[in-house]
Amino acid sequence: DLQTRWLIIDEHCGTHFDAPTHFIPPPDSGLPWASEAGVESGDRVPLEDLMGPAAVIDVRHLKELGADGVSPRITPDHIRHWEKQHGTLKPGDVVLLWTGWDEFYVPAPQGNRYCFDPLILQKGPGWPAPSTETIIYLHERGVRTLGIDAPSIGASHDGAPAHWEGLSRRMRYVELLTNLATLPPRGALFIFLPLKIKGSTGGPGRAIAILP
Repeated sequence: DLQTRWLIIDEHCGTHFDAPTHFIPPPDSGLPWASEAGVESGDRVPLEDLMGPAAVIDVRHLKELGADGVSPRITPDHIRHWEKQHGTLKPGDVVLLWTGWDEFYVPAPQGNRYCFDPLILQKGPGWPAPSTETIIYLHERGVRTLGIDAPSIGASHDGAPAHWEGLSRRMRYVELLTNLATLPPRGALFIFLPLKIKGSTGGPGRAIAILP
């Protein structure tokens, strides 16, 4: 007997990563933010960019601080506070923002708080999200890959700027992570293994961590 199934899925649902083409147009497009980064589709992102020593930064205290539909900001000061305790971030570190937001990923209607309420209805606080200043700060530290246990690196009320700033610098974003509570602040090896889809803007995959 033979069984098979059709799979139809958005590239940006479930645990997935963003390639530069998700927000950055190609250089000949004439559009804002156009650059050479805009031709780097998901299948062209080197796998070594999606793995490295995990730096798990606890920002759960921000979780309830957003206004209706508005994300509280993760600032460079939050990152610097973590660095004082756990050491300066180094090139190649994978920063994982532990917001605790994945606890809302449950069936509807309770699960509407995860994304639908703050993003679509603008009801209830948005998930904590890094400011553009934070994105630039991490890039200057040499961080290539940034992950979050929330729907997006971008804020619920203004998602594009964080994507423009990071993806134009060829950073890689891994979104909708879970179980960051099981990882130490330092010491784990993070690996994201996406589907290789020609011309993709990113794509779903498996995020794994190898514990020390």
